[in-house]
Amino acid sequence: MSKTGTTNKPYAIGKYSADALKEALSKMYLIRKFEEGAEDSYMRGLIHGTMHLSIGQEASAVGSCMSLTDADKITSTHRGHGHCVAKGAELSKMFAEFFGKETGYCKGRGGSMHIADPSKGNLGANGIVGGGLPIAVGAALSAKRLKTGAVTVCFFGDGANNEGAFHEALNMAKVWNLPVVFVCENNKYGMSTSTARSTAVKNIAERAAAYAMPGVTVDGNDFSAVTEAVDAAVARARNGDGPSLVENVTYRWRGHSKSDRNRYRTKEEIAEWQSRDPIAAMAKMLMDHKIATAAEIAEIEAEADRIIADAIRFASEGADPKIEEVTRDVYTEGAAA
Repeated sequence: MSKTGTTNKPYAIGKYSADALKEALSKMYLIRKFEEGAEDSYMRGLIHGTMHLSIGQEASAVGSCMSLTDADKITSTHRGHGHCVAKGAELSKMFAEFFGKETGYCKGRGGSMHIADPSKGNLGANGIVGGGLPIAVGAALSAKRLKTGAVTVCFFGDGANNEGAFHEALNMAKVWNLPVVFVCENNKYGMSTSTARSTAVKNIAERAAAYAMPGVTVDGNDFSAVTEAVDAAVARARNGDGPSLVENVTYRWRGHSKSDRNRYRTKEEIAEWQSRDPIAAMAKMLMDHKIATAAEIAEIEAEADRIIADAIRFASEGADPKIEEVTRDVYTEGAAA
């Protein structure tokens, strides 16, 4: 972790209040427990289809959103539950969406990979690899043209950095000097292919140089390191200095999706990354700097459990969509007669 001024404190400790840091830890617990609850619901047959879990990546999502307001925008990925929670989503509406209920964020039509909450600046998750990159550029262009002062944070995975949309988006963002921060969550594998086999550069952030923008690689499991890097990039964008690329190196504990048997990773590799649990590290940081006691942290975790239980209950009691309304809220431009 980097230091702030001449103190011996991690950046996040020096920058954010005790309440803000406890709230950040709460969101990290909520992400973990939301996904564990979703996984359990899937195993019990309450949720259909697949899902992509980000268990182990909580510091990246929460740390990257620390300096954002509701006016700021994010675009997400197929592994986007954490981003949604970090941006202030209601867990009950998220679970209702998972359960395919009318009370969900997208009235049960979107499911796991398409949750959106425009009221919080969440432009939505995306089932297309790299699909959020051009959307983020569009949102940033809108903010610049309308002079709103808003910044867009674009989350994408390491697999997307080899997509054409990645290169096109970074190039256009720099050409127009847009207020956008590209946050690559490098969890080492695009589906089952490691970055070592798929990506020419050692660090994805090195690709920022090709587009004349700053690029930095940080420990994505270190909440303070993530906030320091993304906060600086957000401030730069907000000040009119253009885009940046931040690479958060992290790891997903689960497979790519529920159908992934994890045969391309060793048990030893997974265990090593689990020993670097970002939530445990965050809790330790707060205790070490007397921001929170062990009892307070236990209560934060217990409150997260209560919120998740209530959210699942809300979802299970929600109304199912009516089959005769299947085309409701579906829009298309009619052909000329």
